Amino acid sequence: MSLKTILASALAALVGLVAISYIVEALRSVPERPDKLAWAPEVPIQYVDIGGTKVRYIKTGAGPSLVLLHTLRTQLDIFQGLIPQLARQFTVYAYDYPGHGWSDIPEASYAPEDFYKWTAAFLDKLDIRQATMAGVSIGATIALVLAARNNPRVARVVAVNSYDYGPAVGGVRKSSLTARLVLTFSEVPILGATFTRLRNRLVLDRILQGGLAAPKAVPETFAKEFYEVGNRPGHYQSFLSLLAHERLWPAARKEYPAIKVPVLLVYGEEDWAPPGERERTRLLIPGAAMETARNGNHFLPLDRPEELQRLIVGFVAN
Repeated sequence: MSLKTILASALAALVGLVAISYIVEALRSVPERPDKLAWAPEVPIQYVDIGGTKVRYIKTGAGPSLVLLHTLRTQLDIFQGLIPQLARQFTVYAYDYPGHGWSDIPEASYAPEDFYKWTAAFLDKLDIRQATMAGVSIGATIALVLAARNNPRVARVVAVNSYDYGPAVGGVRKSSLTARLVLTFSEVPILGATFTRLRNRLVLDRILQGGLAAPKAVPETFAKEFYEVGNRPGHYQSFLSLLAHERLWPAARKEYPAIKVPVLLVYGEEDWAPPGERERTRLLIPGAAMETARNGNHFLPLDRPEELQRLIVGFVAN
């Protein structure tokens, strides 16, 4: 077989695969926004407009303000093991970033600056004051940057497994071989979008479980919803845009020395960030304290909710 024939066959196969991916995407059933939280039906789901985008959020409990910021690609429900307990001592807020969970999916670059802007607008819109910002992964980085920029609504930060290092150092690629393959393909023109359209729950479950010390820590209702939200029109495109800007998140560290509010860094013992990167972040933040949650990985609210609750409560009390 000649080289020309092989190349023609490969091109035909690629064209066929792309066509199939579009068919698969078109046949996906579009999920409906739930009107109740499966894990806390008594907590009302609310929506607020920030810059023309309707975002989902919840507010529950009483006491000082505590704002929870989730990881990339997940949603506020990742805190379901924490919120009922924290609501006994705090007024707890959590929201889905645009393009995440059940919030609207606007046309945006999904670069870090978008997330900083959206979160600051969320705080302003709800007039949240003197807030403890507790974020996980990019949520931690968002909270730290808002503090560095002297956002007047941020009183202190609990940064859990902050995602402020490049993909060559650590990150979701360390979670599993599946994650490495998916994220590597996502960077390839045409192929990235094609394989994303062909996504399935098994792949997403593997990636999620790769960020857990105990894979069974994921409630089935959360895992199912985590997959279903990805079938919303425009969702996979926003996710690809987010991944395309992944290498911009480490720039956040340049701003950390300007932080003036109290900061607690929390890392899961098995988190993707190497020890050297954790210490590097600590040294950049004036007066930052650091704790390690044993038997915990990246998705610490699922792995060790009781330990995370203890650390948040103790930090605010001091």
